[in-house]
Amino acid sequence: MVLATIVALLFAALATLAVPLGVRRMIDHGFSAENSAFIDKYFVMMIVVGLVLAVSSAARFYCVNWLGERVIADLRRDVFAKLATLSPAFYEKTHSGEVMSRLTADTTQIKVAIGTAISQTLRNLVLFLGALVMMFFTSAKLSLLVLSAIPLIVLPLVGYGRVVRRLSRHAQDTVAKSAAYAAENLAAVRTMQAYTNEATVTTRFAEAVNESFGAARLRMRARAGLTAITIFLVFASVVGILWYGASEVLAGTMTAGRLGQFVLYAVFAAGAMGELSEVWGEIQQAAGSAERLSELLLVRSEVRSPAKPAHMPDPSYGEIEFDNVSFHYPTRPDVAALDGVSLRVTRGETVALVGPSGSGKSTIIALLLRFYDPMSGQINFDGVDISTADLELLRRRMAMVPQDVALFADTIAENIRYGAPWASDDDVRRAARAALADEFIRELPQGYETMLGERGATLSGGQRQRIAIARAILRDAPVLLLDEATSALDAESETLVQKALEGVVRGSTTLVIAHRLSTVQQADRIIVIDKGRIVEEGTHAELRASGGLYSRLAKLQFAAEAAE
Repeated sequence: MVLATIVALLFAALATLAVPLGVRRMIDHGFSAENSAFIDKYFVMMIVVGLVLAVSSAARFYCVNWLGERVIADLRRDVFAKLATLSPAFYEKTHSGEVMSRLTADTTQIKVAIGTAISQTLRNLVLFLGALVMMFFTSAKLSLLVLSAIPLIVLPLVGYGRVVRRLSRHAQDTVAKSAAYAAENLAAVRTMQAYTNEATVTTRFAEAVNESFGAARLRMRARAGLTAITIFLVFASVVGILWYGASEVLAGTMTAGRLGQFVLYAVFAAGAMGELSEVWGEIQQAAGSAERLSELLLVRSEVRSPAKPAHMPDPSYGEIEFDNVSFHYPTRPDVAALDGVSLRVTRGETVALVGPSGSGKSTIIALLLRFYDPMSGQINFDGVDISTADLELLRRRMAMVPQDVALFADTIAENIRYGAPWASDDDVRRAARAALADEFIRELPQGYETMLGERGATLSGGQRQRIAIARAILRDAPVLLLDEATSALDAESETLVQKALEGVVRGSTTLVIAHRLSTVQQADRIIVIDKGRIVEEGTHAELRASGGLYSRLAKLQFAAEAAE
């Protein structure tokens, strides 16, 4: 396609450059009675030249825009592929709205540059060079005068281009900032409206948009100044050359046709230079966007697979071991989320992790999934240090049911299939039945093909959890991770979800995080965590009798439940 673009570009340029030659011959030879037949041939040839110009220009337009769309499609794919592999630590430091702005607005800016600006740049560059060569063939003396004027045009073009590029980068940053603020508040629209914050949020967004407009205005002012300076210098140069050429014709050292030919080539060159000044601003604007995208593509995830991963047993038997693991989050470097934790979970065992909020329970699951790497200590899965294992293979051996279920604006079937994209429709239905979700799904208007709203807002909490359980069942992983899977549910929904979970837990190695101690009484073992340390361990009965932290938490919870 690049080759086709170059061929079409050359044909269009040659057709354009042929016009002044015909004009010269017509002026010098065509206006006489003996050459009247020449006029007919001249106009026929001009029609042919026009046809070549039309076809080649259309071909150039198609090829260049095809390239623009293809490049942007590939770029968006590559940027998203990079974003999908970056660890959660990256998103703790970078706003998701800012990232989405780069993925959409910045790539669109580059598409405009490739599809329009670069096409015009190539066309005008070829036309300028071709016109310059033909000007030398027409009159070397006048051409040298033109060349002496070019630095006066190019220097401000380059200098202003740098200013435009810097201002464009700033403008794109402000657009991303306003988009991030809008996305964050619209994602929490219920909270915003419940607290009647619409006016406040709208005012703040308007301020962000005005800041973006101000940055764009500075960019446009710089581009306008660049265009004005270039067009004036080009126009003044053409007038000066025409003035000098007219004196040459009057002196008899140049024919009128030759001067006309030179002037047309000079106009072509000047027009090309003028358009180059305009599109140069667009290219510099796109360069600012390209810098922002390059920053994303160059980010290296803090957590990634080693070059030569260690072999993991197949089939997996789901054994987990934490050996003196310590960790703190990047955003809280002075607070230890885990401090010297050692824990072993054997095959098929159900272990519950309990403790006060912020004690480090969810951190254990985050480290096991290798969202982060510990500061010290080692985590083994099936006897293999997870830092030496293939990341995708490791995570495929685990299924997770979180407290905040992530559902997508897609059908229920596809939301369940998210756990195993290769699964058949029959497998999806079997998983839904096992999760006690089949009944309410079939009662929906389109059954399994019912489209869910964003985050599954049209379903109840219990229904969302059962879809998440179906997703975990479909994955059929040897290790099951339950992170507060029932904490936000009412008693009836909790009973249904607990019943569904009983079937999933059977035969799997299971880690359960729970605030409600009534949900973990049947666990094989309960680990009590406080301030990042394991402080107690045992069965429900043993811990109730020990009089420690678990016993105090149990008394408070069971007393509160009895009062209700």
